[in-house]
Amino acid sequence: MSNILWKSLVVSPAVLGATLLVSSTAIAATNATTEVATTDTVVPTEVAVQQPEIVAQAAPTTSETQIINQVDRYGSEGRGTTQSQVTSVSQFSDVQPTDWAFQALQSLVERYGCIAGYPNGTYRGNRALTRYEFAAGLNACLDRVNELIATATADLVTKQDLATLQRLQEEFSAELATLRGRVDTLEARTAELEANQFSTTTKLVGEAIFAVTDVFGGGDIGDNNNTVFQNRVRLGLQTSFTGRDVLTTRLSSGNASSIIGADNNPVTGTGEGLQTFQVNSTGNNTVEIDKLTYEAPIGPVQVYLAAAGGRHSHYAAVNNPYFFDKTDGGNGALSTFSSENPIYRIGGGAGIAFNIPFGQGGGILRPSSLTVGYLASDANSPSGINPINGQTTGSGLFNGDYSALGQLNFSVGDRVALAATYVHSYRGAGSNLFSPGRDLVGGGENNIPLVGTSFANSLANSSSINAYGVSAAFRPSNNLSISGFVSYIDVVGSGAGDDREAWTYGAGIALPDFGKRGNVLGIFAGAQPYSLGRTSGGNNDVPYQVEGFYKYRVSDNISITPGVIWVTNLNQNGNNDDAFIGTLRTTFTF
Repeated sequence: MSNILWKSLVVSPAVLGATLLVSSTAIAATNATTEVATTDTVVPTEVAVQQPEIVAQAAPTTSETQIINQVDRYGSEGRGTTQSQVTSVSQFSDVQPTDWAFQALQSLVERYGCIAGYPNGTYRGNRALTRYEFAAGLNACLDRVNELIATATADLVTKQDLATLQRLQEEFSAELATLRGRVDTLEARTAELEANQFSTTTKLVGEAIFAVTDVFGGGDIGDNNNTVFQNRVRLGLQTSFTGRDVLTTRLSSGNASSIIGADNNPVTGTGEGLQTFQVNSTGNNTVEIDKLTYEAPIGPVQVYLAAAGGRHSHYAAVNNPYFFDKTDGGNGALSTFSSENPIYRIGGGAGIAFNIPFGQGGGILRPSSLTVGYLASDANSPSGINPINGQTTGSGLFNGDYSALGQLNFSVGDRVALAATYVHSYRGAGSNLFSPGRDLVGGGENNIPLVGTSFANSLANSSSINAYGVSAAFRPSNNLSISGFVSYIDVVGSGAGDDREAWTYGAGIALPDFGKRGNVLGIFAGAQPYSLGRTSGGNNDVPYQVEGFYKYRVSDNISITPGVIWVTNLNQNGNNDDAFIGTLRTTFTF
């Protein structure tokens, strides 16, 4: 009896590991078809396909042949991904002792050698499992089983041992039947999803925002703004060709527009008070492609390629968790200022970027990375004419408006993230500093300032910009996040009196899971981008902003966010009345 128990103990961990791999494969196949992409993830979830059961020794029918061919095509996914055996769970850079499955991984890696990792030292525990990865893990477990059995063949199994095994099988027959039924149910659900899925390589994701907004204040602020009900809708196609890359094609529509600023001009005026759902809104519910990007790894380097709608915050670490929602989505802060450091809003368009890891890390300091990127706002224009003043200006990928970014990223332990950012940009006459660019071919609709005062934004003549910023995020506990930034911008213009300096800074506190899992309470305060000393007309006051919001998660796909934005010294003028912007935002994701 002791022999059979010992052998059962030897074999059971490997069998359990194989069972977990099979279960996770089936679950991943289900999730990969239904999951909605929401975050800042660059690497998409691979599509895991459940292998249809094929009866041996039976000639396949036409239908079965089609299934076999389809499975063969699916099986080709992931062949470019190699895995290597690890001997210690500490070799995985993305596995922490605080992870819920850490002990299980540690046992499978260090005791049984059943887990393989990626060449870059990652485990990627949150992504779906491909067939090749499942086969590699199962093979490692079976090899270990054979090795353990080979060392325990001195004593053969007796009839008494077999009788004990039979008794145990009968005793747990109900549990085994339940487990078999669950596996069969998963297989049936997976087959149904495969038969009705939108595409084997493409996922359709979407976001719809309904927002009721009103602005309160004296003078022009109160008179020129009314209660409005606005919307913005986005539909995105996310296509993966290798399982590690993603091609994003996004359609956008909406009728949202910003409040009218103190100078009553929404184009050349202020970007103060602009909200994230008002960005990339077409204004009259027409449909346009507002983002076309491709992201893929080349060795350890992550590459970002934008053909249209590129932003620096798409590929650079913003370090503003819970306030930032990638590409101005509807789940972070309400205002563009609270969402991210304004330095990332200098320029945009088409271009390329790289995220390059370096350093071995170890101890408190983790491996670091270097981010570099180049975006041109007039990349599609062979020859451009400024729609504002009618003058011929530079255009194209290298001869028009552009913005180049360099950023160093550091992690200190598991709780602190730091970044130092530099942006160099050239902007033509009539541009706004904190905007994607003039977009000469498109008529200049992308030249609307996204944040900051008109004195910080308006560039009457062509200018050269050098911007410097730092950002930090600190998470002392799972229910508290503190983040902030500061940026300095030096503008050198070609006209008299164009030279100036601009500043902006802010900090926020977020309480995730406040009141309910998935909810977020956030408060962010700071100074909108401003430039003092440009005029003598009293526009030398710092425009401060305070925002408070509470995102209430109704379900996995619906959230309601009420909030208030308080802006002082509008357009840098203390004589202007303060603006109080109240918003009730409802976000649907699918």
